[in-house]
Amino acid sequence: MRKNAKFDRDQVVDKATNLYWEKGFHATSMRNLQDVIDMRPGSIYATFGSKEGLFKEALMRYTQQGVTALHLCRNETQSPLEALKRFVKEIVIDTQTDAPNGMCMLAKTVAELTDSNRDLLEEAKRSLKILETEFEKLIIEAQEHGEVAKDKVAGQLARHLQIQISGLRIYAKTYGDEAPLDQLVEDIFTHYPF
Repeated sequence: MRKNAKFDRDQVVDKATNLYWEKGFHATSMRNLQDVIDMRPGSIYATFGSKEGLFKEALMRYTQQGVTALHLCRNETQSPLEALKRFVKEIVIDTQTDAPNGMCMLAKTVAELTDSNRDLLEEAKRSLKILETEFEKLIIEAQEHGEVAKDKVAGQLARHLQIQISGLRIYAKTYGDEAPLDQLVEDIFTHYPF
């Protein structure tokens, strides 16, 4: 007879996601994981296969949280473009104080990992593409609503937005409270290709 797990998998993955987001993959030791998720190494390996397996689930969880946040922004606004702007403000400004790290976990992972962790690196890249595709969907919707010119290429605008978000997060991390983040986010949507 199979025993029921004595832990909540979602809760464990959420805690691990925050730890990995804060410290990065390599700086997170098995001891750190044990302390934060309250599981012994044997249980971690039995449940997730490895530290890498847990990290991969953390990357997927982080991505899903981003997609969910974007959809929530859309549900709370009348305008697809306003939803994108609200999302950018949330992930750039709010994560400076409300998240384990102001940097995007996916971008941080892509910068940190090498081919020796190819599977995880590819997962992070795939996740960034998922978010970019979600941006593209909202931009297409904004075109249908007349908020963005139809002659603009939605995929290019989505890529541009992804680059801007990464740049803003680095800028915010560099300049802290001195960074005029609200204005910089507004600039993306008023002075650039949108």
